[in-house]
Amino acid sequence: MDHINNIHSKQVIEGIDGKYIHGAQTTFGLVEVKKGSILPQHHHHHEQITFMLEGELEMTIGGETMTLKPGCFHVIPSNVPHSAVAHMDCKLIDVFSPVREDYK
Repeated sequence: MDHINNIHSKQVIEGIDGKYIHGAQTTFGLVEVKKGSILPQHHHHHEQITFMLEGELEMTIGGETMTLKPGCFHVIPSNVPHSAVAHMDCKLIDVFSPVREDYK
């Protein structure tokens, strides 16, 4: 057993930091996003599930724009372009499959 406080934070880009736990097939991230942060459009071969805990995040996924609020989630299929803008400070969970080797 371990504790999330024992995991060092990784800066994804300026304003977006996460603590990532890696299993054999998945990566789990507890992510904090500062208000005004922009995640530019990108894609990756990982399937991603984003689940909002706190805040408000506008995401554009495959050309469709939506606002995620606490309790909302979205499954982002492999290789689908997506981006995000934080309208307030956010806390969210990101889960990736397969493992995000670049987040280790």
